[in-house]
Amino acid sequence: MENRSTLFRQLLPLSLALFAVGTDGFVIAGLLPQIAADLDVGVSAAGQLVTAFALAFAVSAPVVGALTSSMDRRTALHLALAVFVVGNVVTAIGPDYRTVMIARVVTAVGAGLIGSAAFSAAAAIAPDERRGQALAFVMGGLTLAIAFGLPAGTLIGGSDWRVTLWGVAGIGVVAAVGVAVALPPVSLAADSLRARLAPLREGRVFGMLAVTLMSLAGTHVLYTYISPAVGTATSGSTTSLTVILLAWGVGNMIGNTAAGRLADRYRPERVVSGGLAAAAVVLAISPLVIGNLAAAIAWALVWGVFVSLPVVPQQSRLVEHAPSASAVLLGLNNSAIYMGVALGGVLGGLLQGHLTPARLGLVAAGVSVIGLLVNLTTARRTAVGAASGR
Repeated sequence: MENRSTLFRQLLPLSLALFAVGTDGFVIAGLLPQIAADLDVGVSAAGQLVTAFALAFAVSAPVVGALTSSMDRRTALHLALAVFVVGNVVTAIGPDYRTVMIARVVTAVGAGLIGSAAFSAAAAIAPDERRGQALAFVMGGLTLAIAFGLPAGTLIGGSDWRVTLWGVAGIGVVAAVGVAVALPPVSLAADSLRARLAPLREGRVFGMLAVTLMSLAGTHVLYTYISPAVGTATSGSTTSLTVILLAWGVGNMIGNTAAGRLADRYRPERVVSGGLAAAAVVLAISPLVIGNLAAAIAWALVWGVFVSLPVVPQQSRLVEHAPSASAVLLGLNNSAIYMGVALGGVLGGLLQGHLTPARLGLVAAGVSVIGLLVNLTTARRTAVGAASGR
């Protein structure tokens, strides 16, 4: 019990750092009208702040993960949090659109390093039999941000969007103090950079990363346009939409917790397959149930549970595949997550002229099935490679 309590204290600042990243990464979308008016640009131009953050995160995460992989995890996290906090402070005080745009890119670089450093630290300090639960606990910070940080940040920033960014910066400072106080020294295996990057030449690694990308893309084909998709159920009510989104966020929390335990009991690829298959079914039936508010709330809860199941097992299998390259691989996995979010949003947008938003769930289900097939193929190749000693 004491060991579990110690592990909890060590992981808490990592989870808090991910909470800050999650809130920061998504809350801007809810503040676009205020930002556009304040910076004297159009809403579409303000929306590019979200795109720039996602792209900078996706591109920089594996690069900074590789460059800092030999650092003590505390040092890497302090560096990442410093960049993250400074980026948010400059965003909060930025006098014009150009300054704010540059600040968002800088913030994304810090956020990308936070993700890879936090997850690799969690994987290193947790016993093998609790690795999945440890990763799930850290991931819980991001999930909590989706469920509660996002609506809270949007509400707080409704009158002044800059207040939200100051709040996120403050959370980053608290997380940095927590890392200094609670996290022990964590050094990864002292392999050469070439050795750490060796797994990237393997098709199986790209297969795993493709599964992450397809999983998130399938989710965000529909989630990006969830407001018009459930328009019949909500009748335009912001309160009703908030309840549906809250149910989805709570489902994510439940699924994330369950994923950690399942990944410690079963092969991670099996948990991933189960989550993708179940999510595909739930998404496929969405046009039949989201027209009614009560049904839509229940559906969103179940959807949230299943779409969150693959994330933690994906991290576990990457760490298990190449422990010495965990910082690099987890950075790439974070990139795949954000690329999946962007790809899903683009695909859903392109299909708006051909499908009603309520039917985007059918496309989302198809993307999830593709992810499932890629996962099954990758898992089979991994099993064959292990049997042949390769």
